[in-house]
Amino acid sequence: MIHSDRVRERLEATGMSQSELARRVHVTQGAIAKIASANPGGSAHLHKIARELGTTPAYLTGETDDPAAGAIPIPTPAQLAEQLDLVAVQEIDLKFGMGATNLELPVTSNIRHFSRDWLRQHTHASPEHLYFAQGIGDSMAPTLLDSDLLLIDTSEQIIRLADKIWAVSFYGSGMVKRLRQTREGVKIMSDNPAISEEVATDGELHVLGRVVAIVRKM
Repeated sequence: MIHSDRVRERLEATGMSQSELARRVHVTQGAIAKIASANPGGSAHLHKIARELGTTPAYLTGETDDPAAGAIPIPTPAQLAEQLDLVAVQEIDLKFGMGATNLELPVTSNIRHFSRDWLRQHTHASPEHLYFAQGIGDSMAPTLLDSDLLLIDTSEQIIRLADKIWAVSFYGSGMVKRLRQTREGVKIMSDNPAISEEVATDGELHVLGRVVAIVRKM
């Protein structure tokens, strides 16, 4: 018989919510709530519940008073990433317009993990210099499409090669464009032939980083 108080104790010790445990075990939140609130007898998911709570079935059923005895530690996200050779890259909620969008907005971020080998195909920059952001609009079509996820390398902020694609701030607006250094200034170009070119002179354009890869839904 599962001891509900021990389930509650392990939930608190691991900082896990009932809904999160339910998601991991693939049962309803109501099923976990029942187990945690009233001794329900047995459960076909006892071993899964114990594993996710970092303990053993023996502890949850009262056969032992040591929650760690025989338990297999659950690897942390950092340990899993290291084992799988994954790299943490920040994804920000800022959207760069293929035309232009206002950058004066609160920005939050999320961490996503990507294969180190995949990243090295596109850049050798350190992960702290990389972030993902979403592009919106169609002025860079067909190269970039609306809602593509863009990998931006902020270690590159000097236009050394012409016609590469960059994330920039132009008069306070964020945009993704091809850039070319000319005598008149920096030429701002779209891949969509319907969009006219512009030229930025000193102080008008700030390069945020080079777009080195895209992630696109098929």
